[in-house]
Amino acid sequence: MHSYVPSRRPPIRQLALSALLLALGLLLPFITGQLQSLGQALLPMHLPVLLAGFICGPWWGLATGLLTPLLRSLLFGMPPLYPTALAMMLELGTYALIAGLIYRTLVRKRPQGSLVVVFSALIPAMLAGRLVWGLATWLLLGLRQQSFTLQAFAAGAFMNSIPGIILQLILVPLILRSLAKAGVSGGPLTDASRNSGA
Repeated sequence: MHSYVPSRRPPIRQLALSALLLALGLLLPFITGQLQSLGQALLPMHLPVLLAGFICGPWWGLATGLLTPLLRSLLFGMPPLYPTALAMMLELGTYALIAGLIYRTLVRKRPQGSLVVVFSALIPAMLAGRLVWGLATWLLLGLRQQSFTLQAFAAGAFMNSIPGIILQLILVPLILRSLAKAGVSGGPLTDASRNSGA
């Protein structure tokens, strides 16, 4: 079993990487032309936030996930603040938090770069985030006496988002592995790789 040494880089590095991923989260939705239906399919904000959880750790990732939809709504008007952006804040924050926490734990026990490690953190994070989104949307709509059915949850969380989900499952492991090989990531990813000789 390869040893794991926690990252001792100064917080400024994590702050810079989080800011970079936050900026990507603000800019990538322009690829979908600000169209809400296309954004729901491709989920352009989700990818940078998930990466923040893996690369920057759970707490920096949580901050990135909370800020990205809020700032995008305030700066560009999309997604609408209520209820969409508010629910997405909790959803994306959960993604990064859960991914970062699970990854930090598992990377101590397995060689870095293992697909088992990445997917064992990525899939639960994606599921937890969608559950949080559903609960938040239900509560927010309920405050306005609007309904949010199980069918609407299934469509919004899964059926309408299949292209984006597939992209995340492909791109997140590829990007993490590439960053680890290049030695440029800011969180436990690089440290584990160096100690394992990856």
